[in-house]
Amino acid sequence: MKTVAIYHNNRCSKSRQALTLLEQENVDVNVIEYLKEPLSEDSLTELLISLNMRPIDLMRKGEQDYKDYVKGANLEDGALIKLMVQYPKLIERPILVSKDRAIIARPPELVHEFVKTI
Repeated sequence: MKTVAIYHNNRCSKSRQALTLLEQENVDVNVIEYLKEPLSEDSLTELLISLNMRPIDLMRKGEQDYKDYVKGANLEDGALIKLMVQYPKLIERPILVSKDRAIIARPPELVHEFVKTI
């Protein structure tokens, strides 16, 4: 059986929609509530590699923490990773991971294509 991890925030409608779509697929779902179980710097770095993204591209730019700590600052990737670990609301969601592949499931309908490719 295929296994997919979802970095999930239950307060986010897009994340809830993606989880529902995953549950409808024939996959084993591992829900990671990253606000309750924050990622380490190493885990976040590995996730960024799987996503093929830079830290700034994974940040939610509408969050107050982004406005307070990132906007207008010229921060290096390591500093951005540290901020996402400290303020996990900055991390875009939902993120799906299977083996070494990962996507941001926005829109949630991307779940179907992702599951087909794993």
